[in-house]
Amino acid sequence: MFKIDLKNRKPIYEQVIDNFTRMIISGKLAEGERVPSVRDMARELNVNPNTIQKAYRELEARKYFYTVLGQGSFISAPPEDATNAEIAALLEKLRNIVDELVFRGKCRDDIIIFVEQMGEGK
Repeated sequence: MFKIDLKNRKPIYEQVIDNFTRMIISGKLAEGERVPSVRDMARELNVNPNTIQKAYRELEARKYFYTVLGQGSFISAPPEDATNAEIAALLEKLRNIVDELVFRGKCRDDIIIFVEQMGEGK
């Protein structure tokens, strides 16, 4: 499904969250699709099941997953009712990324063009 970079400073559970989030947002994982069990995912990635459980709990808290008792975890539908706080948090992340790109020498106009192209699906 995806790989974990053990040399990365980011904790493994956060890498799992990031990988699943990218796959869901990009459409590689569809609404209602069953995700591997904690044990299967831990075995596949060769990590402790508690690490995967922590990631799955966080993904459920962020509304990317939902759990059906006795059946497993599934990909949630995109939330229609994002709160102002959730939107504000995402915009703050975007602001931080833009600031970092500018700090590293990227022109704001290039960033704007890139974001506009993303909105057009390019």
